[in-house]
Amino acid sequence: MTNNLDALLTALYVKIDDEIGGTRWLGRPPQLTDSELVTLAVAQALLGFTSESRWLRFVDSRLGAMFPYV
Repeated sequence: MTNNLDALLTALYVKIDDEIGGTRWLGRPPQLTDSELVTLAVAQALLGFTSESRWLRFVDSRLGAMFPYV
């Protein structure tokens, strides 16, 4: 499942990053880009996680390599 999930998240990230464009921020650079945050939100909805704490535990345990700052 992880390989399919990695492929899905990679494809989502590329599409979202192309649509969002450049990041706009002042001050310190963020650890997560806007594209990464939107990708995580879309993946949460697609995978059916309704609990944010369960989703964050899932991301930490299974997707830590892709999103190390979550």
